[in-house]
Amino acid sequence: MAEAAAARLITKIVDAQASRGSASVVLTGGRNGNGLLAALAAAPARDAIDWTRLDLWWGDERFLPEGDPDRNVTQAKEALLDAVPLDPSRVHAMPASDGPYGSDVDAAAEAYAAELAKAAGPETMRSAASAAGGPVPTFDVLMLGVGPDTHVASLFPELPAVRETERTVVGVHGAPKPPPTRVTLTLPAIRAAREVWLLAAGEDKAGAAAIALSGAGEIQAPAAGAYGRQRTLWLLDAAAASRLPRALYPPASP
Repeated sequence: MAEAAAARLITKIVDAQASRGSASVVLTGGRNGNGLLAALAAAPARDAIDWTRLDLWWGDERFLPEGDPDRNVTQAKEALLDAVPLDPSRVHAMPASDGPYGSDVDAAAEAYAAELAKAAGPETMRSAASAAGGPVPTFDVLMLGVGPDTHVASLFPELPAVRETERTVVGVHGAPKPPPTRVTLTLPAIRAAREVWLLAAGEDKAGAAAIALSGAGEIQAPAAGAYGRQRTLWLLDAAAASRLPRALYPPASP
């Protein structure tokens, strides 16, 4: 799944750069997100990307000190980012807990929302301002790992962040998986992306994929509320797809 997703991502970035001059991608952490980045690092076709014309953002972050091994950006650097010639000014990491906002996760979230708004272009200003509390860039691809409980980014079932309809970024307090304090994009910000890709591999993700794709509500199953403006793509391996409703399978070939 990671290799197939990496190949798709290379094609999407190259196409976006060819048509618009640059590309904007939102990364995800966790087992599946880091697996995709490692596969991308190993792909010979990665050199087709102009890394200097790529903006990278994050869907969520663990609110920990800079360089902490559990931070998504730290893991992304190890998996891929340190091996490619990115423009540092276009790598938009979420604030750390020892950064300028200290332990104030809500201030850190507000700062990231302001950074997103600053990067938003005229197209996004028109399309997203009415859909969220502020504009965000029109991401070409926004990737999300799907948790066994159907959470995406740091939007967990029933918690306040998944109910947010005004702000684009919020601080999370009391997340059910450690660490409890996080920064996350909200569903309105996620839905501003041209394409949203949901990644799930492994038998432990099968129940979550089945629930999210069976008409569940987004408050109870946040993955069900994550969709793109032009396309929503679920990338599953056989184990994660093993409990999908039969109606979702393509018809058998004659």
